[in-house]
Amino acid sequence: MSPLHQRIAALSPERLAGMRRGIEKEGLRVLPTGHLALTPHPAALGSALTHTSITTDYSESQLELITGAHASVDGCLQELTELHQFVHRVLAQQQPGGELLWASSMPCVLPPDETIPLGRYGGSNIGRAKSVYRMGLGHRYGRRMQTISGIHYNWSLPGVTSDEYFALIRNFRRQAFVLLYLFGASPALGPCFVQGREHSLQPLGDGHGALHLPHATSLRMGRLGYQSDAQSTLRVSYNGLQGYADSLHEALTRPYPAYEAIGLRSLGGDYNQLGTSLLQIENEFYGTIRPKRTVKSGERPLHALRERGVEYVEVRLMDLDPFEPVGIDAQTMHLLDVFLLHCLLTDSPPDTPEEIAALKANQHLSAERGREPGLQLTRDGAQVALLDWGREILQECAPIAAALDTACATDAYGQALSAAQARMAAPQATPSARVLAELTQQFEGDFTAFGRSHSYSAREVLLGLPWTEAQQQRQLQQAQASLDAQRAIEQADTLDFEHWRERYMAVGELG
Repeated sequence: MSPLHQRIAALSPERLAGMRRGIEKEGLRVLPTGHLALTPHPAALGSALTHTSITTDYSESQLELITGAHASVDGCLQELTELHQFVHRVLAQQQPGGELLWASSMPCVLPPDETIPLGRYGGSNIGRAKSVYRMGLGHRYGRRMQTISGIHYNWSLPGVTSDEYFALIRNFRRQAFVLLYLFGASPALGPCFVQGREHSLQPLGDGHGALHLPHATSLRMGRLGYQSDAQSTLRVSYNGLQGYADSLHEALTRPYPAYEAIGLRSLGGDYNQLGTSLLQIENEFYGTIRPKRTVKSGERPLHALRERGVEYVEVRLMDLDPFEPVGIDAQTMHLLDVFLLHCLLTDSPPDTPEEIAALKANQHLSAERGREPGLQLTRDGAQVALLDWGREILQECAPIAAALDTACATDAYGQALSAAQARMAAPQATPSARVLAELTQQFEGDFTAFGRSHSYSAREVLLGLPWTEAQQQRQLQQAQASLDAQRAIEQADTLDFEHWRERYMAVGELG
């Protein structure tokens, strides 16, 4: 019996059934024209500061819908669907014509960079800090980059240690190209996104409506997407909690000249950013996957990790699927469970600076050229075909899918793996290829028309689903409770903002 089979056999059905997954799904509010909505976060949705399920991400116009941790894929998807149903009901009442949730990861038609609205969270110190942090992101990377949206998949298994989670993370980073190939859905974008930037994108059609790369899977995860030149100087190791925490600690405390030049405050006294270090706070660190730990009120994430270890991992590379009303489907989630368990159970040697550099190159190749026939990636210093390597990994997943099907009394995991294997053999069946085919054949190369069509379709599907009075009241009560909680936080503040900021940003708070 192979080591992998031995490890699978050692996992009890009860432990496998204890797997948990949750979703954080971002999406832009847009006008029926396909332009970014510049209206405030709808009051009927509650407080973006304190609502546990409906908040905003970077922009006031960028909703983030968050599920709890669920024992089943179907339960998770059911909660995500209900959140979407409620949001669409509220957005339909916004201004004449209502508003839509943009169906694609790459943004809609955007206004000038400086007029993209930052998230606003009220007058409390923590609320102000969240807005100042976003102001800093805008100064550092530009606001357009922050309007890219995606899905984060939060995953845990009972009894996994911090060292084992870091082993999972190392393998995930090595094999992330599989997910980019299978599920990447952003091979094209609207021209306004790259206006004034150097790029190698090609026109689609006449070039006025869309730019693309012919074999791209996920421009969102490529060099034009959610990337940072400054952070490329970071060589964060995932060989264990101590080394990872030390790397982040340095980035959070080391002054960075370009950000010092921006300054903490403007000449008028307004805050430009929370601090002048390479990272303002932990969330600024970009990556395809993160180790996470639930934080206590006022606690820094790095302190929580150091004190109590890794609780779950956050997968960050999944694009919104524009062909699915809520951006992801059950089959994709079942495959993610199998893939993450494979990353956990297979041998995971320590990473090295050389491998970290190779993995970044692999990510960019997979994102920008992933469907290119014969594309080669680097594995252990040698070249290997993406499709051959991907087929090997999926084949190794077969006994894991079988074990999950047995533990959960289903056949969904085996079916998800079979679908992934079929897609690996048929690049034209990938979401990225389907997006380009539709853009060309149905929308004459018009990215905005494509996005509007799928945004409208998603809304119609979701508004057509059954909706009970009990669901409506539950959502309204949660919204009201969040507004009450925000008011309580604002009334309880005693420090002025600068003293609060200094205390929160103090090195000692990092643990």
